[in-house]
Amino acid sequence: MESTTRRLLWVSPACLVLFAAASASANAAASCAALSRELALPHTTITLATEVAAGAFTLPQAGGGPGGPPMNFSALPAFCRVAGTIRPTADSDIRFEVWMPLSGWNGKFVGGGNGVWAGSIAYGDLITPLSRGYATAASDVGHQGSPLDGNFLTGHPEKLADFGHRAVHETAVAAKAAISAFYGNAPKRSLYASCSTGGRIGLMEAYRYPEDYDAISAMAPANQMVPLMVMSLWTGAATMKDPQSSIPPPKFALVQKAALEACDANDAVKDGIITNPPACHFDPAVLQCKAGDAADCLTGPQVAALQAIYAGPKNPRTGKQIYPGLSVGSEAQMPALTLGKEPFPVATTFFRGPVFNDPAWDFRSFDYDHDVERAMAYGSDALDVPATGLRRFLAGGRKLLLSHGWADGLIPAQSTVNFYQAVVQDAGKQRAGQDVRLFMVPGMGHCGGGSGPSAVDVLGAIDQWVETGKAPERLVASNPPGLPARTRPLCAYPKVAKYADSGNTDEEKNFRCEAP
Repeated sequence: MESTTRRLLWVSPACLVLFAAASASANAAASCAALSRELALPHTTITLATEVAAGAFTLPQAGGGPGGPPMNFSALPAFCRVAGTIRPTADSDIRFEVWMPLSGWNGKFVGGGNGVWAGSIAYGDLITPLSRGYATAASDVGHQGSPLDGNFLTGHPEKLADFGHRAVHETAVAAKAAISAFYGNAPKRSLYASCSTGGRIGLMEAYRYPEDYDAISAMAPANQMVPLMVMSLWTGAATMKDPQSSIPPPKFALVQKAALEACDANDAVKDGIITNPPACHFDPAVLQCKAGDAADCLTGPQVAALQAIYAGPKNPRTGKQIYPGLSVGSEAQMPALTLGKEPFPVATTFFRGPVFNDPAWDFRSFDYDHDVERAMAYGSDALDVPATGLRRFLAGGRKLLLSHGWADGLIPAQSTVNFYQAVVQDAGKQRAGQDVRLFMVPGMGHCGGGSGPSAVDVLGAIDQWVETGKAPERLVASNPPGLPARTRPLCAYPKVAKYADSGNTDEEKNFRCEAP
């Protein structure tokens, strides 16, 4: 149909083509304000429908959330902005926005998730899709508050369902309705791309609502989320169980430097990046002080704490791994989980509030056997996606792109490797070979940053995948703007990038994807 349309337009007079496009754009723009009256959706209230001039958007006073990256809206095209509230239950309060280009819509829709416990609309996730001509949507995932505080779930089972899975699905439904009303056509393709909690929600979309999206990019997914909270607690407790275990940030930098010295050159290129951490057999015990504490060594308790962090939590009774530990090379971000009077608040508020409902709860009392069972009983059904749960999504020929930075110090990269391997085993190699890919990003931290190139066009990758039906075997990661130019190939797991023994090591063309 598209090729036939293009031929018809090609033989039509150019003036008629331009006039038709301009008229369509004008009609769409004129209808934006009317959406507040005409867009009728179940349990949904449209609170805003207005045009925003190119580069004119500014964050609402309460928008954006604390601690996020800086957001630059100055290059955005003109768009129709629709905001609303969805209340599928009496205790639900899901706020969302849909942004639609006033002209140049590419006919597609992109949805996204959020970070940690959310609590505000993820406006930053709307920038790239809108700039590329997609209609796009985001939500606060069902509550307003600090993204570091899980207490909003205490005594609110419907908010648990909203945060766990329902809010993003409801947002996708509302967004597609707004797009259809605004343009007169439903999106021809629906894509999802997000990271961290947003990555987990992407997997949840595939699990519970497989028809929402044609392809999903889930980067550094916070899945399984309940065991991840246990890992966060374990990591902080490793350095807080006694004062001698505490590790100041400069010592984490010391450990990372030693890890690089041990494993950087394993790929024959010394570039400040550990390409394949599982093949790095670094032991922090090599830094243990010979006599007393000092700035350039680790005490015995500090060595033990790091070894526990790398190992990850295990059930003390059965020895079973609860969740993977953090990878060697992720030390730069470890202080986020280990500094302060108690572990990462994302985890401690989850256990103190909804799981135990005890303001006096102390992380030191946590039982990594029975208390893990209690936490799983509370939240696993709503928050966790099993690797065996994607059959319906994949059976429809839909695409799943997983990715994770090896230097992620918040969510263990190995968790995504384990999930991918389990999906392949469940779906079968043939199905997974067509519709599932994993790309590990050497040197990248949590959702970006780090010592390695971290800018990856995952949205373009999944769009092209759906368009052509050809699964990507190689992506390109580049340094963000402001850093020296460097590109590296990302290879479909389990392959890794290997230097071709000639050419500039800062150019991805000089690397091959090979078995590790």
